[in-house]
Amino acid sequence: MFKTALRNVLAHKARLLMTVLAVTLGVAFVCGSLVFAESSSAAHRAAASKDFAGIALTVTPKEPPPGAPGKDGESALDDALVRKLAALPGIAEVQPSVDGSATLNAADGSPLRGGKAWANLAGAYVPGKDGTDHRHPLVTGRAPAHADELVVDRGTAAAGHLRVGDLVTLATDGPVLKKRLVGIVDTKDSRVTAGGTLALFDTATAQRLFATPGHFTSIDLAAAPGADQVALAAGVTAALPADRAEVATGTAQATQQATNVDLMTRGYQKMPKIFAGAALFIGSFLIVNTFTMLVSRRTREIALLRAIGATRRQVVRSVLWEAALVGLAASAAGFVLGLGIAAVLPDVLSTSQDALPKGPLVIGVRPVLAALGVGVGVTVLAAWLPSRRAAKVAPIEALRSAEQPPTPAASRVRGIAGLVLLLAGAGLLMSLTGAKDASDANLQNAMFGCALLVAAMIALAPLLAVPVIRLGGRLTGRLGVSGRLARENALRDPRRTAATASVLMVSTALVAGLAVIGNSTEQALDRQAADGLSADYVIGARTSMTAIDPAALKRVADTPGVRTAAAVADSTLFTGGNVRDISGVDPATLHDVVKLDFTSGSAEGLGTGRIAVSDSVAREAGLSTGSTLKARIGPGQDFKDYTVVGVYRDNPVAQDVLGARGEVQRDSFKPGSVQRILVRTESGAASDATEARLRTATGNSPLVQVKDREALVDEAGGVMSELLTLMYGLLAIGAVISLLGIVNTLAMSVAERTREIGVLRAIGMDRAGVRRMIRVEAVTVAAFGTLLGLVGGVFGAWAVGSLTSGAMTGYTLTPPWGTLALLALVSLVTGALAAAVPARRAAALRPLEAVGQM
Repeated sequence: MFKTALRNVLAHKARLLMTVLAVTLGVAFVCGSLVFAESSSAAHRAAASKDFAGIALTVTPKEPPPGAPGKDGESALDDALVRKLAALPGIAEVQPSVDGSATLNAADGSPLRGGKAWANLAGAYVPGKDGTDHRHPLVTGRAPAHADELVVDRGTAAAGHLRVGDLVTLATDGPVLKKRLVGIVDTKDSRVTAGGTLALFDTATAQRLFATPGHFTSIDLAAAPGADQVALAAGVTAALPADRAEVATGTAQATQQATNVDLMTRGYQKMPKIFAGAALFIGSFLIVNTFTMLVSRRTREIALLRAIGATRRQVVRSVLWEAALVGLAASAAGFVLGLGIAAVLPDVLSTSQDALPKGPLVIGVRPVLAALGVGVGVTVLAAWLPSRRAAKVAPIEALRSAEQPPTPAASRVRGIAGLVLLLAGAGLLMSLTGAKDASDANLQNAMFGCALLVAAMIALAPLLAVPVIRLGGRLTGRLGVSGRLARENALRDPRRTAATASVLMVSTALVAGLAVIGNSTEQALDRQAADGLSADYVIGARTSMTAIDPAALKRVADTPGVRTAAAVADSTLFTGGNVRDISGVDPATLHDVVKLDFTSGSAEGLGTGRIAVSDSVAREAGLSTGSTLKARIGPGQDFKDYTVVGVYRDNPVAQDVLGARGEVQRDSFKPGSVQRILVRTESGAASDATEARLRTATGNSPLVQVKDREALVDEAGGVMSELLTLMYGLLAIGAVISLLGIVNTLAMSVAERTREIGVLRAIGMDRAGVRRMIRVEAVTVAAFGTLLGLVGGVFGAWAVGSLTSGAMTGYTLTPPWGTLALLALVSLVTGALAAAVPARRAAALRPLEAVGQM
């Protein structure tokens, strides 16, 4: 049977080509993402190992126990310890460091790297005995020697268009600083090469900014040649102050840093895997359809095998061997294509803000096993049903007819199964429409309901094909004989038509559902950003770890054209088992900058020990105006009773809870800090001139961003960009695989109808008419799949969207009609393009030769 399967594959290699291509796409994405992940991790480890090359041990401070010396916050790593460690036997070099974070402005005033705290590294340029810091070799200029000087790395200078001699604006965690750029250095720090920035100051300045004068944040130790690492570590540990410092090896630090950077960039590995899953899922329908048609075409051959003694198990095994051989070929091609994908992914995913490390491709065992398992496994599983169907045909019945229509009993079973799945899926989704709770359990139920709905549509598609295509045939019938023949050809085998359309139906349903949910969410976010705010500008800290200089509030309030400047202190409210976001505000200016709708009480009652809560918090905690809530603000405070003085409708600007600004500032994680300033202008409108004055009032701090209402709306909608990217990627995959499926089906169909086409040509149909018939048939199949996909996708989005409405204020179903229309157009064009080659081949048949075939 293996020899039979091999000969069948070689005999039908052209017809199996489309199946091989579909499986190849899925295998390529799987292997590409796995190789990319392993290569990226190896590149991170290699970069991190360079960072700690030559470092045997690193000493870092420990938090002293309560009551111990040094509890005032001073590090135990001082100049005296540096000298003590340098005198130890086996130590070749001691390199103290002062590490911190600083965000720099580019030459045009925009923050470099978007203000990411983890990527904005800063520290001290600590020269050794030769006057240079070998960790940061100078490229041009000189080392910083005074408090008003700094150097940056080569990548930062290039990204910010900074040159030696420029005055650089930067901030660490507070007021804006301006320092002269006196040099540019090189660095091998993987955090910087992965998209970060590096700024270095002289040692005294760095200590004032990031530590305390005369103290360091770490000390790197290089071992002398031949030194025993274990004895060296023991000697260094004995020299350290008890419970004030600890030792780590350079190897351990390199491993930890590589892991951290890898985690920061791991999100890039998810998208290829999603595309791989979609390609394999959608491609499985093409595989099933292809093998079903092959089995149908070879019914007489299979019957002959049965007649000469082949058992049903042998027939099944023969078809599965064919699938395994096809899957093996697809796995090999997909693996090679996957290596190409892995090679280009770092360039595709890297941006000026996030540069992925480059290195040689690392091909481990996992990608190879995945290629074989996915390619062969999916193909064999998809071919299992057609093989079972082939084995069930009796030899005599198969010899009488080359094509066996489904029995009424089989159609009834399929219809009943489809209806049961449809009722179960729709019922489950309908039951969630009133939940309005996006909990994990409800989301899992929604996904299960959508899966049942897709299975129901696949099962019912052959039964729906006849009435739907007949209804649509009224339009194709107007094209004359070619249109009517195309309709009848599509109805000739509803199972084949449905199987071909299912590929397009599934991809269309996925894309349509994502498009509806994405557009509805984007519109809701836009409304939230616009409706909850009366202010014309929001001045905010760029990261959650930074705050606005309190002195900037007065400068903003004194800016010409500003009517109201209201400071907001954001913190965390702990209420036993729950954590809420609390905004500290001034009741006198609150209503001038925020649109608050109180259902009870008011903001005028805010003060020490008095808060207002949102509707959602009130419902979940059972609170109302006059209730008492035991909570604490920020860390280290004792729980106390807070009186609720008002309940307001959910508002993203006001967050979960409102409190008095003085109390929130006093008890927050960063006492006295301000995270936002809401600005209302005299004119009530934004302008470039006003925005420029506000930026000047904040000192053009790279830690602060000034946004008008339009920018806030765009930012809120921007969170859907990843979903939209996914949507268009799935659309592309679905279109490509659907194209392959329709081409495959039509090519086989043309081969089956060779004599029929010859008769049509003999009785007067010209070549243009034959081409038109094939094209209309393809568009009819595509339209059927698109219609079912749109209906199923929109229904699923409506049901799942009800959960989103419970978690997002203002969410309403808002279908993107333009996108859905474009999706339908793309699907129809896909059908028309798929018919090009089969239509040309059919039209090229000579009438007499075609009639004489078969």
